[in-house]
Amino acid sequence: MDTGSARGTAHHITPHHRTVFFSKMNCLVGAVVLLLSITAEARVGNSSEPTSYCTETKECLLFDLICEGKEYEVRHYEAAKWVSTEAESIFKEFAIMRAFRKLFKYITGENEAGAKIDMTAPVLTKVKEEIPWMDTSVYVLSFLLPSAYQNHAPQPNDSSVYLMDMPDMNVYVKSYGGWMVSPISKMYSDQLKEALDKAQATYDTDYHYDVGYNSPMKLTNRHNEVWYVVKGKPVCPPAE
Repeated sequence: MDTGSARGTAHHITPHHRTVFFSKMNCLVGAVVLLLSITAEARVGNSSEPTSYCTETKECLLFDLICEGKEYEVRHYEAAKWVSTEAESIFKEFAIMRAFRKLFKYITGENEAGAKIDMTAPVLTKVKEEIPWMDTSVYVLSFLLPSAYQNHAPQPNDSSVYLMDMPDMNVYVKSYGGWMVSPISKMYSDQLKEALDKAQATYDTDYHYDVGYNSPMKLTNRHNEVWYVVKGKPVCPPAE
């Protein structure tokens, strides 16, 4: 074998070979991007998949259960797109009502595409911790966008309504039934905080999420949650 000839062939890369190589690399990168986008969309899906309580909408926010116990569970949520707005009030319920009307107008056509967008679950309310008694606070209400709009959501017509990308995250979750009124939701958020502190878990102490899955028309078997966002490595609850 002529080794000199072989070396010459190995080092001789024509422009055509470079074009083919970079074309294949671009295809590979494109396939990876497509796979990631499909995975992101898949985390908003059929309501029957994740739970027995998310049943009033066609699609729900899907999650992976990391661990669970009597006091709380730990879930992983992938990044997802939401539509959000803010409202300020002394009373959380008043703020939520105003914010809900704005978001409902968005999904019923008040957007740049005039699109009618299906309602999903859950609905999130971001609540600041340690609100002084009889002082106003800003509450952020968010609707999850359906899978069809996760990558291409129309812009809101109302400047106080905005699209929001929530990052990939782990959360500590406590579930409860009934109505998500302020004294009840605070009681459960305090219970979750107490359990997390006892387990020496670290979490974002600036705010929590009140999480609702039901319409006001549902009178029984309601499902609500409190979420605290995990900081660092999740700490599972003690075994029952």
